[in-house]
Amino acid sequence: MAADLSQIVKAYDVRGVVPDQWDESLAELFGAAFAQVTGAGAIVVGHDMRPSSPGLSRAFARGAAARGVDVTEIGLCSTDQLYYASGAFGLPGAMFTASHNPAKYNGIKMCRAGAAPVGQDTGLTEIRELVEQWLDSGAPEPAQTPGAITHRETLDDYAAYLRSLVDLTSIRTLKVVVDAGNGMGGHTVPTVFAGLPIDLVPMYFELDGTFPNHEANPLDPANIVDLQKRVREEGADIGIAFDGDADRCFVVDGQGDPVSPSAITALVAARELGKNGGKGTVIHNLITSWSVPEVVREHGGTPVRTRVGHSFIKAEMARTGAIFGGEHSAHYYFKEFWNADTGMLAALHVLAALGGQDQPLSRLVAEYDRYVGSGEINSTVDDQKARLAAVKAAYQGVEGLELDELDGLTVSAADWWFNVRPSNTEPLLRLNAEAKDEAAMAKIRDEVLAIIRG
Repeated sequence: MAADLSQIVKAYDVRGVVPDQWDESLAELFGAAFAQVTGAGAIVVGHDMRPSSPGLSRAFARGAAARGVDVTEIGLCSTDQLYYASGAFGLPGAMFTASHNPAKYNGIKMCRAGAAPVGQDTGLTEIRELVEQWLDSGAPEPAQTPGAITHRETLDDYAAYLRSLVDLTSIRTLKVVVDAGNGMGGHTVPTVFAGLPIDLVPMYFELDGTFPNHEANPLDPANIVDLQKRVREEGADIGIAFDGDADRCFVVDGQGDPVSPSAITALVAARELGKNGGKGTVIHNLITSWSVPEVVREHGGTPVRTRVGHSFIKAEMARTGAIFGGEHSAHYYFKEFWNADTGMLAALHVLAALGGQDQPLSRLVAEYDRYVGSGEINSTVDDQKARLAAVKAAYQGVEGLELDELDGLTVSAADWWFNVRPSNTEPLLRLNAEAKDEAAMAKIRDEVLAIIRG
């Protein structure tokens, strides 16, 4: 097919509409290119529940096998299950998923052995260039001896590994509502939770890549309304929502109120530091709450602030030897999980913390949720650079303020901060603001929005 790879090869993955932007013939070329760039003798491949995923995944496997690479297919899996396989087997991996995107999309998340990320600066650019070259000049030469394609089940081993990292055997029985959004949580949760003191109330566990109930994107408040309602109806202790490929988890308390991913980051960080004798580095991106570095320091750890995005978090995890990392988008990274992100392991930590004491979740997380945040507010702008420069001009040189440009622009005062950063893929500026109380947050939020929107 005539493909514009600039439209589908993103900073961290491949993603686009099937079959309009890419199809199985292109997936086969990506498989061949992945084999060549990684130089691996064997790889592991998995896929989510989207209708196009099995065919794309198998085509990728064919492309890699034609280059002499042995392929282990693990079939239906969550993204963190694929990372588990990459880490446990010591093989590069490819996961076919478009995460929380609508049904017509699909994509490939790729990693090197040990779940090390493949992004623009770590192999994805070379993969794209190879595919473009082959589209222009014909398919690559096959190897003299093609690789074998075999199947291996990993769900039980994945579940056992996660349960070995968090002790849930002695917690009180918890009533837990889980909304899988017709995504891969419906595949992994029953096995991971089996035999635990959990009274599970499943919602939308049927694997259906057309997402008949709601989009599998719990970051949008509209998509957790059903979960909130069910938690209240059931009198449950907690509600958990997973995104489409189940690598992120979102939490609501027993009243159905959302728990900030920053509060979850702080809670899990405290637990991981406790396991580590109060020592260790914890990574957090620059739009997580002030609560996160505060809690990390209070528990003896060292907080390290990074740009937004999993490639930056994973790079810092590796560089610093960090024990844990968290993002406000509900991605949670663990040293014990090859520095990769796993929503399921974060969920198990929250359940262990909740079930290990008698207070409701709202009381438990209160100490980790100390400030008032705006959430991420997107504004469409004609000129990202000009609008960002206007914001900087308004606050530069003002006494008592600190400005930094690690990722977009962050401005910090004694009792508030905000960050404005441009989207890489859309004409948007993204604002996050936080303050010590609602009035101060609303004031700075509205002030900055007025500048952005001109």
